Amino acid sequence: MKRLSLLVVLSVFAAGPALAQSCKAVSAEGKPLAGAAKTSYMKKCCEDSAKSAEGKPLAGAAKASYVKKCMKG
Repeated sequence: MKRLSLLVVLSVFAAGPALAQSCKAVSAEGKPLAGAAKTSYMKKCCEDSAKSAEGKPLAGAAKASYVKKCMKG
């Protein structure tokens, strides 16, 4: 079980940067978002894109790790 968890977390880190790039925080008018609006948008986008290498939704620690990394990038 520990090996499976480790494999999931490592796959998240490998796929994270590619998926994190897809979240662009811009308004409907094309202007960049700032402050709380940007944070809220980025969190929702990162949570929605948290998927494993197989395309299954992440959960638990793997999802939290992915979202944290996505929010930084």
